[in-house]
Amino acid sequence: QVQLVESGGGLVQPGGSLRLSCAASGRVFSISAMAWYRQAPGKERELVAAITREGDTSYRDSVKGRFAISRDNAKNTVSLQMNSLKPEDAAVYYCTLTVVGMNYWGKGTLVTVSS
Repeated sequence: QVQLVESGGGLVQPGGSLRLSCAASGRVFSISAMAWYRQAPGKERELVAAITREGDTSYRDSVKGRFAISRDNAKNTVSLQMNSLKPEDAAVYYCTLTVVGMNYWGKGTLVTVSS
C-alpha cells in the first residue's frame, strides 16, 4: 500500500516562496513517476509539474522558470520549490505517484498567496 503525505503549504505574500514536500511510504518510490497537481476553488485539477523515475522534469507553462520539482529516492520524497508566487498559484496542491499503471494521491496541502 502506498501512502503520500504532503507538507509545506501555507500563507505567503505575492512574490514569496514556498517549498512543498511529499513523503511516500512503500517500496516503489524509486521506480515511480511523481507529480504535483493543484486545484483552486471552482476550477479543475491541473498538472503543475512532473518528474520521471529517471529524473526528467516537465512543467505547465504558467510555472516554468518559477517552480522546480525534485526527488530524493533515498528519502522517498518529492519536492516542489515554488518561487515568485502569484495569487493565481493559490490552490490545494496534491502529490501523486504512478507505478505499474496505478495512480496514488495524497490528501493535499493548501497554498494561499495573498497580501
